[in-house]
Amino acid sequence: MTLDEAINEIRTCAGRMNERYGNVVFDEWAVISLAENKARVLAYIGPRNDEFLKNFVSDLGALRSGLLEATYGAGDFEFTRHGIGTGLESFLVMGAGLYLLCNNTRQSMDAIAQNPRWLNAQEAFADLSEKMRANPLKVTGDNTRFFRKS
Repeated sequence: MTLDEAINEIRTCAGRMNERYGNVVFDEWAVISLAENKARVLAYIGPRNDEFLKNFVSDLGALRSGLLEATYGAGDFEFTRHGIGTGLESFLVMGAGLYLLCNNTRQSMDAIAQNPRWLNAQEAFADLSEKMRANPLKVTGDNTRFFRKS
């Protein structure tokens, strides 16, 4: 899968999740590369373009150890229940050294999960996970992009 294809899949997933949940689940989506021990933002959709990279290390919080695990493959994901504010709440492995980070800058994952509609919203995320497993993201060159929320 190309980066453009992945971005389209992410936008579709976000729309489906929000529709099923009845509200915004994640208002921040970032595709990052951790290849060669360097963090690069390849695509960002959310409310804090300028601040995202500056706060990246501290915002990883509880997800940091999972991102460093070599046992995760394309399509695998992890959630943390206690990310609050800019603390990132989820990652999805998109390919070798490539991750989708998801966050709700207003609510914790614990608060989101209390809504019974969260179970339906998860189906859209699981569909994106399966698409990544079947066709992982492959990136070549410098593809850094930023997208403002529309």
